[in-house]
Amino acid sequence: MSSVDDSSSTTDSESDTTEDNEATDSFSSFDDSEDDIKDYSNISDGNTHGELSHSLETDKENVKENGSGSQELQTKGLTECKEFLRKLSIFIWNSLAKSQNVSLLKDFIESEFFLIDGDSLFITCMWNKTLKKGQNLHFFYIVEQFLHNFNQKDARYVIVFFKDIENIFFNHPKLLSLRTALIQHLEHNTQVPIHTEFSSCLSPEWEIFLKESYPYFLIVSDEGITSRQTDYLNIFILHALQKKINVVLASGQETNMLRIFGYQVQPLYSHWKFFEQVYTQYSILEKRTDMAVIETMSLLRNMWPEGADIKSIVCSLSCSVVLKTYKNMIDGVETSEEPREALTLEEAADLCRMLCLSVAFLQLLPLSQRAKSRIIHCNWKKKLSPFIRMLKRCEFFILKEIKTISQWKVDFTFLPDLTDNLLWKNIAYYYEVENCTGLHLEVGDGIMEKYEKMWNTILNLSGDYDFGGSIPVRRTLQHFLTQKEISTVHKPEIPKLGLIPLTSQFVEDYVGDTLGDLPFLSNVDPSIISLSKRKEFDERKHWHSNRPLDDDYRNTNFNNNDSKKQREVQKLYHFYHVFGESLNGRHRSMRIVNQVTAPLPTKTSQQKKIKSKNPKDINIAVQLMKRVHMILGKYPQFMKERHRKKLAKCLKYLGFDNLAESLYSEDISKYSVHMGAARFQLSYMGHYLFREERSDPDPRVHHFIPDTWQRELLDVVDNNESAVIVAPTSSGKTYVSYYCMEKILKTSDEGVVVYVSPTKALINQVVGTVYSVFNKRRSKGGAICGVFTRDYRHDVMNSQILVTVPQCLEILLLSPHHQKWVKRIKYVIFDEVHCLGGEIGAEVWEHLLVMIRCPFLALSATISNPEYLTEWLASVKRYWQSFESMIDKSTSSKITLKGSKQNLSKTEKPSYRVRLVLYKERYNDLEKYVCSLKDDDFLISHYHPCAALTVNHIEKYGIPSDLGFSPRESIQLYDAMVQVWPEWPRVQDFEPEEFSCFKEKVVIMKTDSKKYEEELKKEIINWIHLDRDKVTLWKILHRIKYGRNASALKALAAQGIGYHHSSMQYKERQVVEMLFRLGYIKVVTATGSLALGINMPCKSVIFTEDSVFLDALNFRQMSGRAGRRGEDLIGNVFFYDIPLPKVQRLLKSNVPQLRGQFPLSISLVLRLMILVMKADDKEDAKAKVLSVLQHSMMSFNQPKMKHMLKVYFIFSLQFLVREGYLDQECIPRGFSGLAIHLHYHEPSNFVFISFLEKGLFHKLCQPMKLKGPKVFSENVMETLVLVLANLFGRRYLPSCVKRYKRTFSQSKVILNDLPKEFAAAAEEYNHKIENDFGSFLLIISELADMKKEYQLPLSEIDFSGEECRDSELVSHLMPGMENRTAVSPFACLSEITDQDLFNIDMVNDIVLRTIDVHDKNAPYFWLKKFDRDGSRHHLNAYAFDFYKHGSMAALALDNGISLAELCDDEQDDVVLAFGQLSDAYCKKIWGKEKEQSHRS
Repeated sequence: MSSVDDSSSTTDSESDTTEDNEATDSFSSFDDSEDDIKDYSNISDGNTHGELSHSLETDKENVKENGSGSQELQTKGLTECKEFLRKLSIFIWNSLAKSQNVSLLKDFIESEFFLIDGDSLFITCMWNKTLKKGQNLHFFYIVEQFLHNFNQKDARYVIVFFKDIENIFFNHPKLLSLRTALIQHLEHNTQVPIHTEFSSCLSPEWEIFLKESYPYFLIVSDEGITSRQTDYLNIFILHALQKKINVVLASGQETNMLRIFGYQVQPLYSHWKFFEQVYTQYSILEKRTDMAVIETMSLLRNMWPEGADIKSIVCSLSCSVVLKTYKNMIDGVETSEEPREALTLEEAADLCRMLCLSVAFLQLLPLSQRAKSRIIHCNWKKKLSPFIRMLKRCEFFILKEIKTISQWKVDFTFLPDLTDNLLWKNIAYYYEVENCTGLHLEVGDGIMEKYEKMWNTILNLSGDYDFGGSIPVRRTLQHFLTQKEISTVHKPEIPKLGLIPLTSQFVEDYVGDTLGDLPFLSNVDPSIISLSKRKEFDERKHWHSNRPLDDDYRNTNFNNNDSKKQREVQKLYHFYHVFGESLNGRHRSMRIVNQVTAPLPTKTSQQKKIKSKNPKDINIAVQLMKRVHMILGKYPQFMKERHRKKLAKCLKYLGFDNLAESLYSEDISKYSVHMGAARFQLSYMGHYLFREERSDPDPRVHHFIPDTWQRELLDVVDNNESAVIVAPTSSGKTYVSYYCMEKILKTSDEGVVVYVSPTKALINQVVGTVYSVFNKRRSKGGAICGVFTRDYRHDVMNSQILVTVPQCLEILLLSPHHQKWVKRIKYVIFDEVHCLGGEIGAEVWEHLLVMIRCPFLALSATISNPEYLTEWLASVKRYWQSFESMIDKSTSSKITLKGSKQNLSKTEKPSYRVRLVLYKERYNDLEKYVCSLKDDDFLISHYHPCAALTVNHIEKYGIPSDLGFSPRESIQLYDAMVQVWPEWPRVQDFEPEEFSCFKEKVVIMKTDSKKYEEELKKEIINWIHLDRDKVTLWKILHRIKYGRNASALKALAAQGIGYHHSSMQYKERQVVEMLFRLGYIKVVTATGSLALGINMPCKSVIFTEDSVFLDALNFRQMSGRAGRRGEDLIGNVFFYDIPLPKVQRLLKSNVPQLRGQFPLSISLVLRLMILVMKADDKEDAKAKVLSVLQHSMMSFNQPKMKHMLKVYFIFSLQFLVREGYLDQECIPRGFSGLAIHLHYHEPSNFVFISFLEKGLFHKLCQPMKLKGPKVFSENVMETLVLVLANLFGRRYLPSCVKRYKRTFSQSKVILNDLPKEFAAAAEEYNHKIENDFGSFLLIISELADMKKEYQLPLSEIDFSGEECRDSELVSHLMPGMENRTAVSPFACLSEITDQDLFNIDMVNDIVLRTIDVHDKNAPYFWLKKFDRDGSRHHLNAYAFDFYKHGSMAALALDNGISLAELCDDEQDDVVLAFGQLSDAYCKKIWGKEKEQSHRS
């Protein structure tokens, strides 16, 4: 007898012989097929992967032609195909095993068009461990959530389903039907671009598509449902890599608020070579059709000519066709031969009646009611499987046939919800168990009406067949269900929520309004009494020694009495001066822009040929007109009549009669260029056009005359204001930083300027400039400039200019005993502030911006929403203004009470104004070129920026704000528009000689050409809005793609070539930078190490070959090196061996928007509480911490998000108190110092401390001898390495690594799990985190937007509605006994409850999506990390392997890692053991012992 259970659930299965649990549920339980199912068997170099697919057999017709030798050829072909598949599997595994986990979506997201293999998407979502098989609506929710996650991050993608793959699913009718429904749902109900026209990945049409679109990457699964599909996917992966398309695995993807991370494989030459060597055509099974479906559908169309919804159509047709087919099958089999286990026709009709009733439920019941469905532990009996398979196969043919019908109105809206397997079984359970025992419940009028209409339709479609009426629903006594064996693993119970009461005024001030809604424990509760009482943490000393913390900063200065160190300091100062001079010389030349004379462009061979035919050299005209510009533009006040006569004569020579007449009348045209003056100046003199520069000097600047926008920046500094500065690379925005430094050095001996840079390379550049520009005598022990990075620091606390990275400045700002120094900060300069939206460390930038009280300068070249950023920062400054006002009033009142008549010391008050300074123009134009090979010629073709645009892109995004034209490119665009549309009404308005800004002008200014460019852009957009045959615009863009051959470039010098990349030592990179700036190196080959602001100006930038790292952000940063202001009049950008579609996307992508990230972590909360409780200035510290908590960018103007962060803060405090890092008064205790010291390793920092507290390290680290020097055995060392490698520097391997066998040269590669006792301690820690995080999710679930929760994320199909109250059966089947208020109602269809929120593995898939919280927000320590499909990701054993063999080469070959940093520490057995471990690593890396002092 079956049973009902209201508390727990197990995985659904459709076979009474196979009971799979949720972790191992496979497609065999979904579809009982004779075909080979997903095989996890290992592959090694000597074994064949899986069985040879049917479609790779030798072609039968060719075999027949060989007569008697056919069998031999067949066997030979089979063997060859098997060998190919074996080699292919091994080769693909070798490639996938080396995949790297990277961010899939960069900052310029819209430029990164990519492909998703539809069948990989289908497989990945079907394997989701939260999905019960047969729950279609939940499946569609998972698919849409997967795609919606990309859409939220503005991703651009296309999904492709290949026709031939349909045949691979042919023996899996349930999957085949669901796949077809998915395709049609995406086509009919979403805006996602779908391609279904390609037969396979080897078809010529697919090759053309790839060539024209060139996707950034392809998301594809590395494993199929069957071995045949896995083989096909291997071919697909190899084909993509051979086409130089990056491959991203569908498994192993992770997400946060801004990013999606996945395992990516870059194409290599070996992929192309392998593909060419073993290329094999892959043929697929022929298609089949079912005439019965077509005939019955014709009858239904006659019955419902007005159309119908897809649920009614599919249910009516499938039941009718299958029942008729089944009747014919039974009639065709003799009674004696009828299988004993087969269904009778009456039983089949009963099954169909219950299916119709379940569909009637789906049509009327809202999702809110269906989510309350009871949980039963039953499976369909195995004998039902053939009939259910027939239903699903018929469903597939119906969906295929409907797609071909155009004149029948079908409502596809609820295509994702055709059937509900659990509801169907629930109804069957009621009729065969409960109804039979006397429970009779009313179905309800509305449901009964729908059900009877559907069943009567089935009977009408069945013709002469009699399958019985609609009532009763069950006419047979045969049981369709069998009891499922209940799993012994139960869901975790929801813990009783009770918080530890806290007595902290700060906590009350911040979250007092939230605490009132939460339950608290009494002070006599055992959990409170048992709280550990640890020693109060003293932040003045190191956690592991008694050494004062001040030593880290105050003793790291350059002023000491050690003569040897003084000489080293002198050498370093000298180097800084030399390095700075290489920078500063270039700065001076940048400021004297009018004295630069650019070399003439080199003539091409074509131009030389033209010269031989025409004696007029255009360069003569250019030089002549250039001098005319100089005289009229610079010295008009000195012009006399004779001068005008000579200038008019020159203009007559050039044929510019109209301009000559305006100066002096005379008829002469000896050197006529046969074009108007405006066209000539734009076409040939664009880079010589004068900029509208100011001529009045600014006394604040000595080396150049600043532009108006630069003067505004100087005003900002003079007024002590803050500013967000967005200006292109090379525009001159950095000067204000040094002006700010100069001001502080001049006006104060105590004031400090902090320069925050994202990279150490930029730090060296700034320090070099400071030492070469500024020279100030300071008191003994003082320095002008200090440096603070994680691995190097000097003069941190005793300098006036501190150059640092964000993480180190955060350490100082959060240090309780350095607040006095923090108050000395007068300005903070944030360079490359767009890192606020970066992949790593973005939250640190945010913390700094909200904590500083002084004014700031935030510089960037690439922000698209600076207004939003400025508004957010202005709100932060208003907070600080109110705080300062409150402090001033408090101080005044104290002075008044004391009766003091002394005046307060006058200090320059900072302004709280935040200005936005936008400057969009580059000083120099950039022209782009595409390099290619044609026959034996190397071609360089000019590439017009408009060629990158498409009509759709302009309609959706507009023309990118930073997509500029040079003057000659504006003329080319105008000419193309005229040629394409000769009748263009505004052709005369844009004629250069008639354009208002050019007309009758002898000297055209750069601003005039920019106005012309902007008007042309507006006209292009107007053409689209006019919708004047969009093909016309496409013709224009196509016409100007290759305007002419560019000027030939000079041959590379035989010497003077350098290289620059991140793996070089920083001193080596500095040498290359200096020599290049000084002109000794002419050509530098570089990676992205030059992208972020490195000052290496050049004439041209060349991008060679494509890479996953060549995104639009790096393109803009690197191309910004070309044509720096004061160096060149024009910059050149060349593309070589980069597909044109990629070039187009790089050019047309818009600048990224900055968005907030989740700002809190438990470690950060601990650091903030230490600052509040231990700071010397409590009020200042409290204000800083409140600013961090209240002003995150994510919660800006988002009240619900602010409430959610408050709840997260409360639960973080609860964890810290329970674990002994804080007491009930929130005073830091115990190992708080160690926890914040390792904060960037969260959650490993907390797990590491738990190991220390439990004595596990002391138990492990037993010395071999108790007397004498303590030495530890090799076994201790190896175990210690194993533990540390599991905690720190964790790098995960793709899940496919474990699935195959391979012998590595020396490394183990896959790291062993933690030793048993350590693992148990980690499990205990994880259990606490799961309870805390689950409770947090339960509380914040009330913040969800429930209207959206009942909609599918992508299609937004709404499943809400009024609940059915008139059906006793509905109330019985959906009693809502389980708690299901905090999980997605779609997930509830697969028997998910609130209890599952306490399983961190499931959180991402089941949590209410509108609260936007992920498992990454919980400091959970993954002992074993699994994909959503249940496959495990193992840790890379690189640290353990290197300790064992000490070979860097083996590390790179086997582990795919270049070792960077190792660990070190001090005293006590554990620390001594770590010290010995450090020495062992040092021996292996540097080949020598490291002194004890080096490990401090």
